[in-house]
Formats: sequence, structure tokens, C-alpha cells
Amino acid sequence: MQSPILTIISFIVIFTVVVVSHEFGHFMIAKLNGIKVNEFSIGMGPAIFKKKGKETTFAIRLFPIGGACIFEGEDGIYQDEDEPGKPKEIKEGTFSSAPVWGRIATVFAGPFFNIILAYLLSMFLCWFCGADTPVLYDVSENYPAQAAGLEAGDTIISIDHQRIFLWREVSVISYMNHGEPIDITYERDGQRYDTTITPMYSEEDSRYYIGFIGGGNYVECNNLSVFKYSFYEVRYWIVTTVRSLVYMVSGYASADDVAGPVGIATVIDDTIEETSKEGVFTVFLNMVNIALLLSVNLGVLNLLPVPALDGGRLLFLLFEAITKKKVPPEKEGIVHLIGFVILMILMVLVLYNDIMRLIR
Repeated sequence: MQSPILTIISFIVIFTVVVVSHEFGHFMIAKLNGIKVNEFSIGMGPAIFKKKGKETTFAIRLFPIGGACIFEGEDGIYQDEDEPGKPKEIKEGTFSSAPVWGRIATVFAGPFFNIILAYLLSMFLCWFCGADTPVLYDVSENYPAQAAGLEAGDTIISIDHQRIFLWREVSVISYMNHGEPIDITYERDGQRYDTTITPMYSEEDSRYYIGFIGGGNYVECNNLSVFKYSFYEVRYWIVTTVRSLVYMVSGYASADDVAGPVGIATVIDDTIEETSKEGVFTVFLNMVNIALLLSVNLGVLNLLPVPALDGGRLLFLLFEAITKKKVPPEKEGIVHLIGFVILMILMVLVLYNDIMRLIR
């Protein structure tokens, strides 16, 4: 077994890269909109390093998860020092003083920069690993795909009228299907055909199968095609993250399908152990892939319309942009506080589940 030090270093590096990307998005767009940033911190808990810049304090905190970009007057509440109960005039350079669309851009920038990071990581992966195109390697006998007439070498063009670019998209759709008929468009010898397939249930595996056997075609991307396939890669992860959320909300996923920091560290450890025999560069490529997955997940999850997340803040800002009326800061603050408490409780539950999974 490899040294746990390597796992710890990999975990810290991956989380730092993903979190710095997110917070730098907030930071840069805030600066462009004239918003003062009081603190740019990586990690949570007590600070182990602090450095005061011209306007911003840069900090590294003890626990290498999460981060924060704290804006001047972010909560929008100002009290007059002479008359404590009287609201104070909003100062220039505060979050609340910026135009509403500037504030929207500042909040949205964090998740957006995660997607930009994911695209850059995808370019690296596609350049060295290529891309898996949706070409059928074969079909299983006596399964719906064979009955529908599909054959080895067919290219899947779309599923349920959604364009398919990578084989993994087909795999995810198949895995998450629960017996619903699927409309498939495929191509053979330059001709396109349409068919509808109803997956078959397997008692042994407790899931439904279409009857596809793997993708049989990888394309090299160490050329201009890297831009196109990197886009497809990021698109795949975004769509898969959204599908997974819907899958969980629908009640199909179990607690074991959700992982927190400990679970992610375990995945990193397992990945290093499984790929170390193939060389250092292979391990590095797998770490890049994990960073890509986490960056997309952080970007998408932060856009959920949940209080305390960027998506929850965006809801209030969009309401203000549309109605021209600002929600009272104290009321918005209460909503975000409740959301934060709920998120902390969920984090504790996920952490507990991760630990229990380790000791089973």
C-alpha cells in the first residue's frame, strides 16, 4: 500500500486548486465591480497563516476544505455608531453599493470559474488520453438492443432527443434508467435510424439493461479537436452531476452514493493504489480527473437555489433585479443563516456516513 502522506498531499492539492479557482472568480469580478474584499481564505476553522495585503487579508485555515471571499458590507447591514438603531448610509466600495448586475456577476463568478478550471483540466486529459466516442463495440444476445436491430459499429447519435457525444453519456443514461422506454437515433454506413427500446430488468444485478457492450472507438485529441472534445467532456460532467442530483432526489440513491471529504480522500487513496503500478504519470492523470469532477460538482452544487449557497444568493439578487426592490438584509440574513445551519448538519451526517463506511 502506498504512503498515506501521498494521499493527504493529493487531497490537499486537489481541494486547494478547486477552491482557489472558485474564490478567485468571486475575488476578481468583485474587484472589477469596485467591491472591497476583506478576506480571501482557503480552508475552514482557525487561521494558520495570514498576510495583510493592500485591502485584503489572505489566509490559510486549518481544515483543507472550503474557502471564503468576504466582501465589505456583504450582509448589507449598517448601523450608525452614534444612533445604533438607525441604518447607516451605504458606503462606496461595499457589496451593497455595487449595481445589482455587478453583484450578480460577482456571486455567479465562483461557480463559473470552476467550470473554466474544469475545461482547462479537460483539455489536459483529452490531449493525453483521447476521447471515447459513442460507437457500439457489440450488443448482448437476447437483450432489447439486439431485438431493435442495433449492431457492433453503430454510432449513437441521440437518446431521448438529447445529442450524444461520448460513450460515457450512454453508460450513465443506461445506469439511471428504471424501465422507461428510450428513443434512440443511431447511424450506420452514413444512414440514420430511429428506434425505441424498453430496457430489460436483471434480477441478478437489480437494474435495467439496454444490452450495449461498451464503446469501441477512442479518438486522439492531440490536435485542434482537443477544444471540441474538452467541451464535450465538461458538458458530460455537468449533465451527469445534474442527472445524479435528480436521481438522488427521486429516491433511487442510497446514503452510500454520497461522499464527503473523507469519502473523497478514500477515492483518492484507492485510485493511487490501483494506478501506481502503471506509473507516476498515470496516477497524475487520475488526480487531474478527480479534480475535474470535483470542480464541476462544486460549480453545479453552488448554483442550486439553496440558502447560504451562491445559488440562494442569486435568487435574492435576481428578485431585486426584476422587481427593483431589495429584500431587507436582516430577513435575507436569517434565511441564509438557516440554510447554513442545515448545510452544516448535512456535512456532519455525510462525514459520519463516510467514517462508518470506512470501519465496516
